[in-house]
Amino acid sequence: MRVLVTAGPTREYLDDVRYISNASSGRMGVALAEALRDAGHAPVLVIGPVSVPMPHGVVVEPVETTAEMLEACRRHFPDCDGVIAAAAVCDYRPRNRVTGKMSKTGEPITVEMIETDDVLAELGHGKQHRWVVGFALEAANERENALQKLRAKNCDVVVLNGPAAIGAEETSVELIGPDGRRLAAWQGTKRSVAHKLVEWIERHLAARQPQNDTHR
Repeated sequence: MRVLVTAGPTREYLDDVRYISNASSGRMGVALAEALRDAGHAPVLVIGPVSVPMPHGVVVEPVETTAEMLEACRRHFPDCDGVIAAAAVCDYRPRNRVTGKMSKTGEPITVEMIETDDVLAELGHGKQHRWVVGFALEAANERENALQKLRAKNCDVVVLNGPAAIGAEETSVELIGPDGRRLAAWQGTKRSVAHKLVEWIERHLAARQPQNDTHR
């Protein structure tokens, strides 16, 4: 299979120097790309700005902003059999980006924020025959919020994790199905969890549909 993987944070710029982002390390997405490669598949890794080493033997497309990630996904997804969306995409961006660098004035400033494009929702609602695995990082009402995300973004399953996973070497996740049931639960290094998730996808998602003919 050819699989699109999104990973890492995105950045949304206030001016040409400052931006808002999050602490996502990209480790989970890189581990997933490596697990897919190790299983004989062809991952395409679209990844935001991170410091972790990029995996060998994997198509990697670095991006910075949410708009760039969406554009890259639009190009790659039609040629893929599915997507694992592990990226921590910024939900908001400044309405106006200042040219140059904002200077201090001694006064408070107000920045109007608007929602960014929803990468996972666009992939989910345009998936057709493809499968979609989303990630949901939740701190309260975890399963309920994860299930809402699964349904709103038309995912096949969603991987639920918590804030402790951000930047960490290890993680603990639950795999939630469309009816809200827990389908699996894994904990350990992100590498070990990635391999278990790929194995689950092979058995339960990839096996039920024909692969893209160009990547068999």
